[in-house]
Amino acid sequence: MQRLLIRQCLESEGMRILEAQDGHEALDLVANNNPDFVFMDVDMPGISGIETCRHLRARVESEDTPILIVTGADDQETIDLGFEAGATHYITKPLNWPLLGRLVKYMLRSADTYKELKSKEDHLRYLAYFDHLTDLPNRRSFTEQLRRNLVNSEKNEGQTGLIMIDIDHFKRINDSIGHERGDLVLKKIASRLQTCAAEIGPIASEYPGAKKTYPLDAFALEIARPGGDEFSVIVRNPYGEEQLNQIAEHLIDCLSEPIQIPGHTLVITPSIGIAMAPDHGRAPEELLVRADSAAYAAKAEGRQRARMYDSSIAYDSAQELSIEEGLRHSLLTTGLSLVYQPQVDLFTGAIIGAEALVRWEDEQGNAISPDRFIPVAERSGLINELGDWILNRVNADAKAYAGQLPSKMSLAINLSPLQFNQSNFVERLTSTLKQLEIQYKIALELTESAIMNSGDDSIGKLHQLRNLGFKLAIDDFGTGYSSLNYLRQFPLNTLKIDRTFVNDLGSESGNAIVNAIVSMAQALGLDLVAEGVETAEQATYLRERGCYSIQGYLISKPVPIDELARLCQHDFRATVGLDSEDG
Repeated sequence: MQRLLIRQCLESEGMRILEAQDGHEALDLVANNNPDFVFMDVDMPGISGIETCRHLRARVESEDTPILIVTGADDQETIDLGFEAGATHYITKPLNWPLLGRLVKYMLRSADTYKELKSKEDHLRYLAYFDHLTDLPNRRSFTEQLRRNLVNSEKNEGQTGLIMIDIDHFKRINDSIGHERGDLVLKKIASRLQTCAAEIGPIASEYPGAKKTYPLDAFALEIARPGGDEFSVIVRNPYGEEQLNQIAEHLIDCLSEPIQIPGHTLVITPSIGIAMAPDHGRAPEELLVRADSAAYAAKAEGRQRARMYDSSIAYDSAQELSIEEGLRHSLLTTGLSLVYQPQVDLFTGAIIGAEALVRWEDEQGNAISPDRFIPVAERSGLINELGDWILNRVNADAKAYAGQLPSKMSLAINLSPLQFNQSNFVERLTSTLKQLEIQYKIALELTESAIMNSGDDSIGKLHQLRNLGFKLAIDDFGTGYSSLNYLRQFPLNTLKIDRTFVNDLGSESGNAIVNAIVSMAQALGLDLVAEGVETAEQATYLRERGCYSIQGYLISKPVPIDELARLCQHDFRATVGLDSEDG
């Protein structure tokens, strides 16, 4: 009779009612129908309402379902038992029928509010610990995973491997196909890493020494995306460095397979750094620094490879610090100097420009290669000070030898991509120019990758530089994008043909590449300078194809400013294969 009245009361409020005869039937009913609300008596056949409540709360599907229990015993002990079992609310008999429907509606609204709050909490937890693009653990989660693994491995006298994966030239890929498609590539990389990890697990026992130290079930891989184009793999209980190297090689093979996205088939390659605890550190920060150092070494060795951290990398780090300290000191004192490699007009034999190149000798008189100290300057932040020093020195040399240098010649300065891509680069350069009285045309030489990496932002910067009076040249042309669509948008003056293509002149492929570059420059209305010219035959071929000027050992090696001034008085027509009456 009571169930009938309850049904009528709740149906009058617009609710659909399901009934059970006892506790066992109630459990089945809830499991099969997933109701929004459960209302039951403490006293029921089979199992009591309190026991039924306890069973319901033990199930995932009903752990948050609001449960109202009714009891005829208005005593604190029964009520406490009900709440301990998981009841949401209770009422006592006799029931207040007018209030019952309102109470149930209130409990349903409260349940909806709770679910909404719980959903927001779950979402916040997801945002805090997972990368929204790839659904992989983020940097925060990764750091906690690494710390947890290191603690466990030290407790169990085990090992933890850390594999840091950096995607080669990803910014270039991202900027060339757009950020939306770049994000799609990152998602595919994440998916492929998960597939690779699933493949590695079952074959872990096949690695040398796999069964000698740990049981197979102690081995595991945990993937994360700390940020950007960087991914990480924590290897729980690896069997040694050899196994970690083999895992890394497997990852390289997996990631180097072509990736298909709408409109593109891309081949991406990873550079991988590996470190292992406790051999390379016991704290997360130590292991991270060493795995990152190993990844940087892998890039320096040619990319698309893996490198295990070792003492030579530690030595390189110490050497880099020494170079940074020495360079910082030389910027304030002496040790830095400039040499100039002249550029000759192939139709007149006259010097029309020169490229300024920085040289450095440390306090012991040792010559440090620019290939060593320029990257250090970039990573340490000294590149801006070095750039200011070069511009000031070029200006000082030009003023000192103004009467001995051709009035229309240009002096070229190489720009680091790091300099150019800094947001305040143009403002900083403008401030430096205000302090100088430059009498000669200054050409700024940039690599293709430097201007391609920033897309539309580069176009704006290049226009600003042209407005400041600089000539703009693309150095080492042909080794980067060589995109006609991009280049036509850039306010450039000159393309410089890379020396590797000049060296190949005489071969079918070498001639074809140079011819294509000359045609591209002519289509864009750009001047051409060929680098690395060493023979008169090369000079003749370039002139006949429409390249107007060259630099290289055929003319001169890089020389100090006084020697450049002397060379400017020389006639190079015979050197470049011109007859005396030509030009």
